[in-house]
Amino acid sequence: MISITGGKFKRKKLSSIDNFVRPTSALRREAFFSTMESYAIKNSINLYENKIFLDLFAGIGTMGLEAISRGMGKVIFFENNKKVIQVLKKNCLEICNGNQFEIYEEDLINSSMEMEIEFNDISIIYIDPPYKKYNLKNLLNNLINKINIKTIIALEASIRDKIEIPDRINLFQKKKYNKTVIYFLKLS
Repeated sequence: MISITGGKFKRKKLSSIDNFVRPTSALRREAFFSTMESYAIKNSINLYENKIFLDLFAGIGTMGLEAISRGMGKVIFFENNKKVIQVLKKNCLEICNGNQFEIYEEDLINSSMEMEIEFNDISIIYIDPPYKKYNLKNLLNNLINKINIKTIIALEASIRDKIEIPDRINLFQKKKYNKTVIYFLKLS
């Protein structure tokens, strides 16, 4: 069973679904939010208050719901599997107020990737696609024209994945966890 690791809903259990998702481990979630909070303090960035966490390839919502528990104002989830979205919605209703989440059913790789949402208040974008399945360069290029200079993009991938980072995006930190790596990115 997967539980929230920090904040207001620490130890709250989340529903899951077998065979469709690979939830981010508790260790990686703790390390991720520790890295984000440290970066925000050093750079005087407001990560949480009245801000939005954009969770791409959301699965059951583990990362976005962790962000809500830690004080994020809202989460926008993108997921394309109907069965997974049912579990995601159930988890959101357990953790969030009605206005704290939006769920979009969209295939971010095989669609036009327009993401018709407002990007001004998004402080973190978390991208956790199925490993070794997609080239994410087009998605990252699409985000470049929508995000602001303070938005942080975190990309979780297998250490075997070849990640192409567009020219206008700067890699400011990279953390390895066994067979997983998280790239921390921002506009150059």
